[in-house]
Amino acid sequence: MKLLLVLGLLPFVASQDPPGTAPTAAEILAENINGQTVHEFRGYYKREHSLIKPYLGSGADIPNWNIVGSTFISTNQIRLTADDQSKQGGLWNTQPVWSRDWELQVSFKVTGSTGDLFGDGMAIWYTSEPNHLGPVFGGKDYFRGLAVFLDTYSNHNGPHQHGHPFISAMVSDGSLHYDHDKDGTHTQLGGENTGCTAKFRNKDHDTQLLIRYVGDTLSIFTDIENKGVWNLCMSVNNVQLPTGYYFGMSAATGDLSDAHDVVSVKMFEQEFAHVERVGEADRRNVVPHAQFTASPRDHTDDARPSRLGWGGTIALVVVGIIVLVGGLGFGVIYFQKKNERQRKRFY
Repeated sequence: MKLLLVLGLLPFVASQDPPGTAPTAAEILAENINGQTVHEFRGYYKREHSLIKPYLGSGADIPNWNIVGSTFISTNQIRLTADDQSKQGGLWNTQPVWSRDWELQVSFKVTGSTGDLFGDGMAIWYTSEPNHLGPVFGGKDYFRGLAVFLDTYSNHNGPHQHGHPFISAMVSDGSLHYDHDKDGTHTQLGGENTGCTAKFRNKDHDTQLLIRYVGDTLSIFTDIENKGVWNLCMSVNNVQLPTGYYFGMSAATGDLSDAHDVVSVKMFEQEFAHVERVGEADRRNVVPHAQFTASPRDHTDDARPSRLGWGGTIALVVVGIIVLVGGLGFGVIYFQKKNERQRKRFY
């Protein structure tokens, strides 16, 4: 009933906007989720793509899921990385997704003991090649599919348009490189400033994230403050994703570290009436593509910071001040002695 009402409003909405700017039915449905309770589920629950406590089955394995790297599992905990340096871990669904339209709700926690310095972050994947460790938040670079990044550390030395942690997305056909030094802004879905700052570290509660892919529109919602309602983070239309790919979660730490825990994963198949384009009847053959992305550009190095670091720089400044003061003191003493010798010559 809700879908029919929304579709019925489309002519009115279109008449209020300039040509070419009217929102699609999928965008209107996504906007309606903003402010709604996180406990309302839409669509058909897909158990084979979901994960809730207790995690372990009859043995030491998680049904329908693989673990890779540093991931630790118990009956009540899935930890992708401990709060240790240089770790990579992943959790991958073993069942391909044949639903064209879906919602994925992920509950997670990120905790650490390093105060305002933390790293590196997590990623949630829908990709053709599961079970791979790599440099992109524990996942594979040059991937094929969709990645949602929960980036907790700013690698970019220059000014940023946003703070961290930051949530963004990327769609790749396998030819794009994720540039860590620029925090992925060179290939960001929707453009360089599309995404949201999300202060989800060291919360006493779980953080909720909703990834919705319906009607070729990708929308991301969050509940960071445990208020029980969804807040729209970003929404981008004209995103093409095939069926038959795999969901996964990964995390990584570097010189700085955090513990990254997956609490639950719930996937719901959605119903949406599509107008099929030529050649898209079989969604398995669709090449991952997004119409609105940051324009890929060559990597350029930021100006190198001093190799001395902050401590070394401060020490160098202190030494310089001591040398300067010492030099001035020596000069004053020298001229005083010189004046005394000159006065003695007159007596």
